[in-house]
Amino acid sequence: MTRFYVDAWDPAYGTSFEAAGGGGPAAPSTAQVDADVELAAADWRALDVRRDVAAPDVVLLVDGVRRIDASIWTAEEDGGSFPGIAASYAAGVVRCDLERGAAQLAAARVGRGLFTASPSAQDVVAGQVRYPVHRVSGTGELSKLPAAVQAPLTALEVAVSDAARTDGDLLVVDGQLRSRRHLPRTLGYIKSQHSQYLDARLTAVVIGLAPGQRCPVFRLGTAWGGYSWYLRLPGAGGAPWAGIVRVECSAELPEDEAIELADLSLVTLPRFASSPYKDPRAPQNLVPIGGLERTLRARLGDARLLQRSLSMAAQRGRR
Repeated sequence: MTRFYVDAWDPAYGTSFEAAGGGGPAAPSTAQVDADVELAAADWRALDVRRDVAAPDVVLLVDGVRRIDASIWTAEEDGGSFPGIAASYAAGVVRCDLERGAAQLAAARVGRGLFTASPSAQDVVAGQVRYPVHRVSGTGELSKLPAAVQAPLTALEVAVSDAARTDGDLLVVDGQLRSRRHLPRTLGYIKSQHSQYLDARLTAVVIGLAPGQRCPVFRLGTAWGGYSWYLRLPGAGGAPWAGIVRVECSAELPEDEAIELADLSLVTLPRFASSPYKDPRAPQNLVPIGGLERTLRARLGDARLLQRSLSMAAQRGRR
């Protein structure tokens, strides 16, 4: 009988490894990879926590959430129509004091917007809530509008990060760094693996990691490229990619600083790993991030009330 594994993630969230295309986990990315950053590719092996590396006193974890409150259609003067979405989004920072073993919400902000390609759309006021127009380029197909929320959400994440930072802390962003690569001492934390960047021999090192180990640092030559490495969190199941996350930092850093951040991530991130009985995305969805997501979603407001207010605003506009 062929061996098989059951992924611990709730199917509603996809899987912890999402293959690119139909080729399965072996489907390669087209990104250029420099695997010789920390160790020569021929010498790759699992790396343990270094005894001389101490966790930072303070870790800041940043995340954002978004929600579509309603889909809309505009009625243009020429008889045409454009789709749109009224969306709410929020970003926040959890400050984790590792010395005291305490975590608290350091900053949180909520934004909203009406995303559409309509040239005539105006801000929508629904009760006490305003949805400013975010005009998107192109034809504005409905299926592509949710992606337009990401830019203002990222800007909000940067704003709350700047408001919460002090010298010497470590900032961990949930997801790829992308336009946040300029932030100092910052890591991107990627929970699910959509692409496989390494060849079969180096991938074997990654899936052979024990909990609390990482692979050597490598460099991706993509438009959003940078230094990257994989590590395995504790509490994972037996599947090859269970509990493995990818961490990244800015390509503008010297190699030795990137390696220092990789070592720092290994003594920091595993302590935040979640448990399956508490989180369907365990262990990758870190405990402070899970709590932050719940707090931010609550701050978005009641989706049903907002949709009702939007419908009433639309009715008033047609009178």
